[in-house]
Amino acid sequence: MLSSISGIHRHIRDTFNALLSKIFRKKPDIKLGLYGPVNAGKTTLANRICLDWIGEELGKASVIPHETREIQVKEKVTMKHNGKSLNFNLVDTPGIATKIDFEDFLKYGMKRKESKQRAKEATKGVIESIKWLDKMDLVLVVIDSTQDPINQVNITLLGNLDARKTPVIIVGNKIDLKKSNLKRVREAFPQYEVIGISAKNDKNMKELYAKLFKML
Repeated sequence: MLSSISGIHRHIRDTFNALLSKIFRKKPDIKLGLYGPVNAGKTTLANRICLDWIGEELGKASVIPHETREIQVKEKVTMKHNGKSLNFNLVDTPGIATKIDFEDFLKYGMKRKESKQRAKEATKGVIESIKWLDKMDLVLVVIDSTQDPINQVNITLLGNLDARKTPVIIVGNKIDLKKSNLKRVREAFPQYEVIGISAKNDKNMKELYAKLFKML
């Protein structure tokens, strides 16, 4: 009889502990993803965010396409705004492209063998980027504001994010350049929040940070 009562007590205790664990379980790490076409400035933006909040860069940026060919993650970035703190993991992804031709890299002085290897790694990176979409809590779609925003990459990427119901902010980068046309970006995607910045020159970053706080 005592053994039976003891067993009941253990069951109640274990059930109660499991319930407490569920209630007070830590919230999973928030993942903020940087996505967009090749050379839109994703890694430059990632470096700007990391420099502003943790004092170090995340990756190497280059004018050569597909410099970033692997997912890069900076964990536990703490951003502060109006006395509040926000912790997240920053995920910089390889540029999305519908076609990757090794001959394009030859124009930058690369040898044939190196160009083929870069194209292979870039293709793998695009596939990994798409796979990681399901892990994102919020995505910054980085667009070069000097280019026509209506292209297959942007439309396909935004369609995938909409299907997943992932919150999106469109970042029109490179507004420091004369050819920048942020109005064209806003007119192309009126249903999204669009913020113009220059990640390179640290322009309008405070506006972007304020929006991140609001959405996250």
